[in-house]
Amino acid sequence: MSYTEQQIADMVQPTKVHRSLYTDPEIFDLEMERIWANAWIYIGHESQVPEKGSYMTLNYGKVPVVMVRDNDNDVHVLHNRCGHKGAKLVDRPCGKIPAFRCCYHGWRYRLDGKLLGVPHLQGYDGTDFDKDDPQYSMQKMTSESFRGFVFATMNPNPPDLRTWMGGAADVMDNLCDRAPEGEVEAAGGVLRYEHECNWKMFIENLNDTMHPMIVHRSVVESALDYIKTLPEGSPRRDEAEIIPPFGASYETFEETGITGFRFGHHYDGGKTSIHAKYTLDPEYEAAMLKAYGKERMQEILSFNTHNTLYYPSLTIKSAVQNIRVVRPIAYNKTIIETWSFRLKGAPDSMLKRTLLYSRLINSNGSMVGPDDLTAYFRMQEGLQSQASDWIEMHRNFARDEKLEDRMVGKGTSDLDVRTQFSAWREYMTEAA
Repeated sequence: MSYTEQQIADMVQPTKVHRSLYTDPEIFDLEMERIWANAWIYIGHESQVPEKGSYMTLNYGKVPVVMVRDNDNDVHVLHNRCGHKGAKLVDRPCGKIPAFRCCYHGWRYRLDGKLLGVPHLQGYDGTDFDKDDPQYSMQKMTSESFRGFVFATMNPNPPDLRTWMGGAADVMDNLCDRAPEGEVEAAGGVLRYEHECNWKMFIENLNDTMHPMIVHRSVVESALDYIKTLPEGSPRRDEAEIIPPFGASYETFEETGITGFRFGHHYDGGKTSIHAKYTLDPEYEAAMLKAYGKERMQEILSFNTHNTLYYPSLTIKSAVQNIRVVRPIAYNKTIIETWSFRLKGAPDSMLKRTLLYSRLINSNGSMVGPDDLTAYFRMQEGLQSQASDWIEMHRNFARDEKLEDRMVGKGTSDLDVRTQFSAWREYMTEAA
């Protein structure tokens, strides 16, 4: 069926959403056209294209794109498409090249996308073909970088990136400020995890603090049983700090709080989070003291958030320096990528902890991620049932507090999903 704009708007109510948002391929296609083509979508980090000619490829929604550093050291996001017959110009995930060259007819492009050369050009003599016409170049996407994190959009009139991020930018600032040198760089490769579910299920789960003590109970209990067997005076036990907080009480999560922003962004925590009691590495503490002084160091390290969502494509954990990127494939299939970051100027032990966290929590062979995926898969299957057309999100409704640029609520509030679906409704109707 084809939906009217009013029908789409009616799918999101203040305390409920229609199940077709997860089960209808037509809705998914509309989301790609109206949300993913109009929001700022995370592309990658500048450190992933460190040298002239370095590139990485990915899909922006359904559209193949390439992020590349040109000969002037500028970073561009280009449509990965030849201006001739439309073939993808590069197919490898990443690499380094002097120029783009099409595998079909050999058209060549500069690293900034401009058409450089056409074989046997005299064949166009006497026609109106103009090699310098921009339509034949690789088309640039509108892109901006914040603290090295590159976003792009197909929206012809987007808000600037910093305005779009709103107060959620504080968390990305905090991620970078946790580096003694004030910068981070991608390190340690990528974990890709295929999810047989709708993309929204993953981002709704990020700050859902009503599920950890249920979904992750068995792994937390197993970890606690193992910890009891360790002898007194054992060396640093990072696993013992990482896993047990996932079994925290409702009251503990209630205290963390949730903060929501326009455009669907939100974070859990701020003053405290499940990462707040991690041991402070002495070598790292010394580097931070030297870089910032005691007062500023304490200010940086005391800002503790759990997950921060930059709707719809990026979630970051500033306290453990990793991000997860959402790559929708179909209404019932999503790829989640986890990238880890090195704090420049910090000891190697900090990156090791970040990588350990990713393996324990985010990988497809982890101790926590498959718990969540099981729930997503069961929801994807269960929502095929017509027993009810609606999914509720009432918790703490009308009890969240509206401040100047944000909404704040208790940690178990459904404020996070209400924030997301408010943005969903706005994108899906205003862009129609």
